[in-house]
Amino acid sequence: MKKFEKVPFADLRAQYLLIKGEMDAAIESVIMDSAFIGGKHVKDFEESFAKYTKTKHAIGVGNGTDALSVSLKCLGVAAGDEVIAPANSFIATSEAVTAIGAKVVFVDCNPKSYNIDTNKLEKAITKKTKAIIPVHLYGQPADMDKLTGFAEAYNLYVIEDAAQAHGALYKGRAVGTLGYAACFSFFPGKNLGAYGDAGAVTTNNDNLAVKIKMYANHGRVDKYNHEFEGINSRLDGLQAAILNVKLRHLDSWTMKRRQIADIYNEKLKDVVITPWVMPDVTHVYHLYVIQVHGDRQKLIKHLSEHGISTGIHYPTPPPFLKAYGYLSHKPEDFPVSFGLKDKILSLPIHGDMTDEQAHYVTDVIRDFYNAG
Repeated sequence: MKKFEKVPFADLRAQYLLIKGEMDAAIESVIMDSAFIGGKHVKDFEESFAKYTKTKHAIGVGNGTDALSVSLKCLGVAAGDEVIAPANSFIATSEAVTAIGAKVVFVDCNPKSYNIDTNKLEKAITKKTKAIIPVHLYGQPADMDKLTGFAEAYNLYVIEDAAQAHGALYKGRAVGTLGYAACFSFFPGKNLGAYGDAGAVTTNNDNLAVKIKMYANHGRVDKYNHEFEGINSRLDGLQAAILNVKLRHLDSWTMKRRQIADIYNEKLKDVVITPWVMPDVTHVYHLYVIQVHGDRQKLIKHLSEHGISTGIHYPTPPPFLKAYGYLSHKPEDFPVSFGLKDKILSLPIHGDMTDEQAHYVTDVIRDFYNAG
């Protein structure tokens, strides 16, 4: 077994060094142009990302959470309305709902895909439901056919939370085109990450695109012509230029992530529960999440002693966070999400990881279980 002193969970420094020339030139261009807010670099990225996601419009915003709340707001979701979200996700999904005064209604996750369980979805729909936010968790698209079927039957908006799924495909269709709108985060650790906070909304609806662009820019059509009150949530020029460089490399990084996942799948399938992938989807493995057998903390310690970083996504499902204590949820309300929280473990995976590092990770895990 080839040993490594360190296998990082992600390696943004290594990624930068590989594209340093392109990146430095892009950043210098923004500075020389003084194009820090709006301008050519933002426009170029919005057009490039719309083309990449095969949508008519991509509107840059300040971050992925704003992308969600701005989309909900511009679709008319308001106080008294309900929005369905998965019980297994990062808090940003549900936080965006309550930020505009609506009520979040959680639905448990599917035990195989970890995405929202569409078999439990219809029971959560009421007369107050206005929208559903499926999260393409860990980089795998949700069960969109069944979900959009319910949305059409009950006249609901579908807003994709695609923060972890840049480049993922559902039955040949790009994530970002599967709902009324889709929201992306470009947090630095994402598959397509900026060097700070950044986000975007994609949509094929012309009117919604105009409204989102205005709302996120103080409700204005030009510098001092404000048609309504909005907020300040803009993608800045530096982040846009950075993302434009990275977007050119995203497919190759995704291919590498999938290659690392294949190694993990093959070498770990008989010692842990490896990710299940739905038929007819392309998983982009923002995270590679296993279910461990036995004491998770002992495995984490063993991996750490061998220089391997891990993560837990997420240690507490949103319904059981203190932030949602007012909803008084119990473990039996979301048994799958609650049951997974002590079993899941995220292994290192990123576009600059080597096959040798992946083999090392699997060998260390296999040694742990072989030792009993």
